[in-house]
Amino acid sequence: MMCVDWEGVRPDILVMGKSMSGGMMPVSGCVADDYIMKNIGPGDHGSTYGGNPLAMATSLAAVKTLVEEGMIENSARLGPIFKSELQKINSPLIKEVRGRGLFIGVEVKEGKDIAVTGVHLAKILAKYGLLTKATHDQTVRLTPPLVIKDAEIY
Repeated sequence: MMCVDWEGVRPDILVMGKSMSGGMMPVSGCVADDYIMKNIGPGDHGSTYGGNPLAMATSLAAVKTLVEEGMIENSARLGPIFKSELQKINSPLIKEVRGRGLFIGVEVKEGKDIAVTGVHLAKILAKYGLLTKATHDQTVRLTPPLVIKDAEIY
Protein backbone atom coordinates (compact mmCIF):
# COMPACT_ATOMS: atom_id res chain seq x y z
CA MET A 1 0.00 0.00 0.00
CA MET A 2 2.87 2.38 0.76
CA CYS A 3 5.94 3.14 -1.33
CA VAL A 4 8.20 1.89 1.48
CA ASP A 5 6.69 -1.56 0.91
CA TRP A 6 8.52 -1.67 -2.43
CA GLU A 7 11.88 -0.74 -0.95
CA GLY A 8 12.24 -3.22 1.90
CA VAL A 9 12.71 -0.49 4.48
CA ARG A 10 10.86 0.28 7.69
CA PRO A 11 10.68 3.97 8.53
CA ASP A 12 10.55 5.26 12.09
CA ILE A 13 7.69 7.56 11.10
CA LEU A 14 5.44 7.31 8.04
CA VAL A 15 3.72 10.57 7.07
CA MET A 16 0.60 10.40 4.89
CA GLY A 17 -1.60 13.02 3.31
CA LYS A 18 -3.86 14.16 0.51
CA SER A 19 -5.13 10.85 -0.86
CA MET A 20 -5.93 9.39 2.54
CA SER A 21 -9.50 10.65 2.30
CA GLY A 22 -10.00 9.76 -1.33
CA GLY A 23 -9.85 13.45 -2.20
CA MET A 24 -12.97 14.25 -0.17
CA MET A 25 -11.53 16.05 2.85
CA PRO A 26 -8.26 17.78 3.75
CA VAL A 27 -6.48 15.23 5.92
CA SER A 28 -3.04 14.04 6.87
CA GLY A 29 -1.66 11.54 9.32
CA CYS A 30 1.38 9.76 10.60
CA VAL A 31 2.11 6.27 11.84
CA ALA A 32 4.91 5.37 14.24
CA ASP A 33 5.80 2.75 16.82
CA ASP A 34 4.89 3.15 20.48
CA TYR A 35 8.45 4.10 21.44
CA ILE A 36 7.98 7.27 19.39
CA MET A 37 4.28 7.99 19.89
CA LYS A 38 4.40 7.51 23.67
CA ASN A 39 7.11 10.18 23.89
CA ILE A 40 5.04 12.85 22.18
CA GLY A 41 3.01 14.86 24.64
CA PRO A 42 0.45 17.64 24.42
CA GLY A 43 1.99 20.65 22.71
CA ASP A 44 4.92 18.68 21.26
CA HIS A 45 3.39 18.65 17.78
CA GLY A 46 0.93 20.51 15.64
CA SER A 47 -1.56 19.55 12.98
CA THR A 48 -3.36 21.74 10.49
CA TYR A 49 -6.12 19.17 10.02
CA GLY A 50 -5.99 17.40 13.38
CA GLY A 51 -9.07 16.51 15.35
CA ASN A 52 -11.60 16.54 12.52
CA PRO A 53 -14.02 13.62 13.07
CA LEU A 54 -15.56 13.93 9.59
CA ALA A 55 -12.13 13.83 7.93
CA MET A 56 -11.15 10.77 9.97
CA ALA A 57 -14.39 8.92 9.15
CA THR A 58 -13.93 9.78 5.47
CA SER A 59 -10.32 8.57 5.54
CA LEU A 60 -11.29 5.31 7.21
CA ALA A 61 -13.92 4.70 4.52
CA ALA A 62 -11.44 5.55 1.74
CA VAL A 63 -8.73 3.22 3.07
CA LYS A 64 -11.28 0.40 3.61
CA THR A 65 -12.42 0.87 0.01
CA LEU A 66 -8.82 0.65 -1.27
CA VAL A 67 -8.36 -2.64 0.55
CA GLU A 68 -11.78 -4.24 0.08
CA GLU A 69 -12.04 -3.45 -3.63
CA GLY A 70 -8.53 -4.74 -4.38
CA MET A 71 -7.19 -1.44 -5.69
CA ILE A 72 -3.76 -2.05 -4.17
CA GLU A 73 -3.47 -5.42 -5.93
CA ASN A 74 -4.78 -3.85 -9.15
CA SER A 75 -2.06 -1.19 -8.99
CA ALA A 76 0.62 -3.79 -8.30
CA ARG A 77 -0.58 -5.95 -11.20
CA LEU A 78 -1.29 -3.30 -13.83
CA GLY A 79 1.48 -0.82 -12.97
CA PRO A 80 4.29 -2.92 -14.47
CA ILE A 81 2.15 -3.61 -17.55
CA PHE A 82 1.41 0.10 -18.03
CA LYS A 83 5.08 0.96 -17.53
CA SER A 84 6.14 -1.73 -20.00
CA GLU A 85 3.70 -0.46 -22.62
CA LEU A 86 5.01 3.09 -22.19
CA GLN A 87 8.59 1.84 -22.54
CA LYS A 88 7.67 0.43 -25.97
CA ILE A 89 7.06 3.93 -27.29
CA ASN A 90 9.92 4.71 -29.64
CA SER A 91 10.29 8.47 -29.35
CA PRO A 92 13.35 10.69 -29.49
CA LEU A 93 11.73 12.71 -26.68
CA ILE A 94 11.58 9.94 -24.07
CA LYS A 95 14.66 9.39 -21.94
CA GLU A 96 13.20 7.01 -19.35
CA VAL A 97 9.96 5.57 -17.98
CA ARG A 98 10.01 4.67 -14.28
CA GLY A 99 7.50 4.05 -11.54
CA ARG A 100 6.00 2.05 -8.74
CA GLY A 101 2.58 0.54 -9.22
CA LEU A 102 0.43 2.99 -11.17
CA PHE A 103 2.56 5.99 -10.13
CA ILE A 104 4.65 6.48 -13.27
CA GLY A 105 7.05 9.14 -14.49
CA VAL A 106 8.05 9.73 -18.11
CA GLU A 107 11.29 11.68 -18.34
CA VAL A 108 11.82 13.84 -21.41
CA LYS A 109 15.32 14.01 -22.88
CA GLU A 110 17.29 17.19 -22.49
CA GLY A 111 19.68 18.59 -25.03
CA LYS A 112 20.38 21.36 -27.46
CA ASP A 113 18.53 19.46 -30.21
CA ILE A 114 15.42 18.99 -28.05
CA ALA A 115 13.38 21.99 -26.96
CA VAL A 116 10.59 20.09 -25.19
CA THR A 117 10.16 20.02 -21.41
CA GLY A 118 7.82 18.09 -19.17
CA VAL A 119 5.49 21.10 -19.17
CA HIS A 120 5.38 21.11 -22.97
CA LEU A 121 4.64 17.38 -23.07
CA ALA A 122 1.91 17.69 -20.43
CA LYS A 123 0.23 20.45 -22.48
CA ILE A 124 0.44 18.38 -25.68
CA LEU A 125 -1.05 15.34 -23.94
CA ALA A 126 -3.86 17.50 -22.49
CA LYS A 127 -4.86 18.52 -26.03
CA TYR A 128 -5.44 14.83 -26.69
CA GLY A 129 -7.48 14.36 -23.51
CA LEU A 130 -4.78 12.83 -21.31
CA LEU A 131 -4.35 14.84 -18.12
CA THR A 132 -0.90 14.56 -16.57
CA LYS A 133 1.26 16.61 -14.24
CA ALA A 134 4.65 17.99 -15.16
CA THR A 135 7.10 17.57 -12.30
CA HIS A 136 10.49 19.17 -12.18
CA ASP A 137 11.54 20.34 -15.63
CA GLN A 138 11.75 17.13 -17.59
CA THR A 139 9.28 14.66 -16.10
CA VAL A 140 5.58 14.04 -16.66
CA ARG A 141 3.70 12.15 -13.95
CA LEU A 142 1.04 9.64 -14.99
CA THR A 143 -1.31 8.60 -12.20
CA PRO A 144 -4.29 6.71 -13.61
CA PRO A 145 -7.14 5.79 -11.27
CA LEU A 146 -6.50 2.71 -9.16
CA VAL A 147 -9.63 1.12 -10.66
CA ILE A 148 -8.18 1.18 -14.19
CA LYS A 149 -8.86 -1.94 -16.24
CA ASP A 150 -6.51 -3.90 -18.52
CA ALA A 151 -8.32 -2.73 -21.66
CA GLU A 152 -7.76 0.92 -20.71
CA ILE A 153 -3.99 0.42 -20.68
CA TYR A 154 -3.60 -1.37 -24.00
